[in-house]
Amino acid sequence: MSQDKVNIIQRSGWFFLILFLFAVLIVVQLINIQYIEGNKYRALAQKYTVKEFKIKANRGNIYAEDGSILATSVPHYDIAFDPVAPSNRNFNKYIDALTRKLSYLTGKPQNYWKQTFVKARQNNRQYVKIIKGVNFSTYRKIKQFPLFELGRNKGGFIAEIHTKRVYPLGNVLKRTIGFDRGKGNSAGIEGAYSVYLKGKDGMQKKQKIKYGVWKPLSDINDIEPQDGYDVVTNIDVDIQDMAHQTLLKQLQEYDADHGSVVIMEVATGAVKAIVNLGKTASGDYRELRNYAVYETHEPGSTFKLFSMMALLEDKVADVNDIVDTGNGTYKIYNKTVRDAHRGGLGQLTLQQVFEKSSNVGTVKLVYQNYKDNPAKFVNRLYNFGIHEKVKIDIKGEGKPLIPDPRDNNWSGISLPWMAYGYGVEMTDIQMLAYYNAIANNGKLMKPYLVKAVKSYDKNIKTFEPEVLNPSIASEETIRKMQEMLKGVVLRGTATNIKNDYVSIAGKTGTTQTEYWKGKGQYIASFVGYFPAEHPKYSMIVVIHKPDSKKGYYGNVVAAPVFETLAQYIYGKTPREVKVAITDFKNSKTEKIVEKYKTVMPDLRGLPAKDALYILENMGLKVKMNGSGRVVSQSIPRGTRIKRRQEVALKMS
Repeated sequence: MSQDKVNIIQRSGWFFLILFLFAVLIVVQLINIQYIEGNKYRALAQKYTVKEFKIKANRGNIYAEDGSILATSVPHYDIAFDPVAPSNRNFNKYIDALTRKLSYLTGKPQNYWKQTFVKARQNNRQYVKIIKGVNFSTYRKIKQFPLFELGRNKGGFIAEIHTKRVYPLGNVLKRTIGFDRGKGNSAGIEGAYSVYLKGKDGMQKKQKIKYGVWKPLSDINDIEPQDGYDVVTNIDVDIQDMAHQTLLKQLQEYDADHGSVVIMEVATGAVKAIVNLGKTASGDYRELRNYAVYETHEPGSTFKLFSMMALLEDKVADVNDIVDTGNGTYKIYNKTVRDAHRGGLGQLTLQQVFEKSSNVGTVKLVYQNYKDNPAKFVNRLYNFGIHEKVKIDIKGEGKPLIPDPRDNNWSGISLPWMAYGYGVEMTDIQMLAYYNAIANNGKLMKPYLVKAVKSYDKNIKTFEPEVLNPSIASEETIRKMQEMLKGVVLRGTATNIKNDYVSIAGKTGTTQTEYWKGKGQYIASFVGYFPAEHPKYSMIVVIHKPDSKKGYYGNVVAAPVFETLAQYIYGKTPREVKVAITDFKNSKTEKIVEKYKTVMPDLRGLPAKDALYILENMGLKVKMNGSGRVVSQSIPRGTRIKRRQEVALKMS
């Protein structure tokens, strides 16, 4: 064997020996790391673990029509300190000044904070909690403290933000504003418009300092969240508050179980106010559920609107046709229909049947004309559309129940019972939508709460009025129903709310409820619109289970709430005040002034002479600055006033 081959073999042997020894060292080191020093390195890895944390986006605000906040997210800050981050020079220079400020802030002695920070710095502890849940103003002050003003990296300042949803109106409108708790658990505007409100979450990297404690890393690692859009509603906070207080007072007076009020703009379907109050176990009233939207119930006499419309549309009866209500009872099979008026109402026209809310007259007219073909009556109701939801823009609308002769549960009394509002079910918002359609000359509008989605002043999306049905009935039928609804207040069951200030058209309802459990439980309601001649607003008031010893009829329990709110709304709008001026000049001045002299109207937009005429007739002293139209008044609308009180008007 040549010497060259021997040299090559020797060199190869040395090389493989070195590789073998290196492999042995690696195995030994792995064994050492895994088994001998494993706990040490695992603890070290745990110390420097970095994890991504979600930064919640600020949820958008919910606003009333005038810009008042109905729901907002308020930031709260947790403040901490990394004593290791500052240089020795900065730490020693600012520690006394910092701890003095923190002593004032927290009430703990300055020496406590100094010892805590010095000890933490010596132990390489990078996260010391200082205070939790401070507001933005306090956060800004703390951020300017000595050392902290140098920021996170140089000053060790750590701030973690959390948001809390706040509702400035408290219990008012609570169920309609709703909530969004995630995973499908949502309700109201918060739930329906969450896709716009919730925004886009950001991301922040944090380093694990010790078990359960995470320190935020540098700002450059953060992905900033994108705030949610704002939602602007049609709600008028003045009307909402007045409706809430008025309904609350009536529920308390009659010790009722629960009730609701919904007020809508006739031309558009915009919901201006919606109140839902239920009695709690302690006896007070709160917004427990959105009764007006979700709760279906037998409407009783307010359903007679549809019975009359069917008779008129099918031309089987007319407003002047006579029906004999006899002694106020009418027996069908083994069931008896009764009028509220003892002894009966005798012979009535169809219009009088509606105005006086005769159960017997209504049932006779419907039963005699449709008993051989009940499907014709039901199909007419279906043509009106009352078997369908009105698609209000929040979740939870109840489904109407309109029985059909083809159903298995149809019986011989289904038709007559339907005629006066039993065996059928509708929600308050659905009933209101159809009375609103009568006021709107037959045009059925979708009730809607939200008018726009905005990002600051920029419109992201707007929601226009939506027509569900351009005409629920013929012009002739609509016109006749308008006159009949006026007649209810002028001559019928609601004459107690007839007044000289604002004309009202509508229908009373008094419904027995839970009658299968026994007698004595009722639902009182009134639904209609105002002013009767040129309707601008429609409204429904429904009060469940008032104390029957105190009263339970719709005209006694529900209608006064309607009247109070109609007068308030009519008086707060400049255009309505102008209409009222004609009443002043038509020799009704003394009656109107006497009745409304204690409440300040909204005069903005009125010519100077008209404003002066109204106020002087109310017994007020008037000071005017300028000429033209009223742009502001020293006494706000709705304020209680006294005779000879001075009011200053600023004119354009």
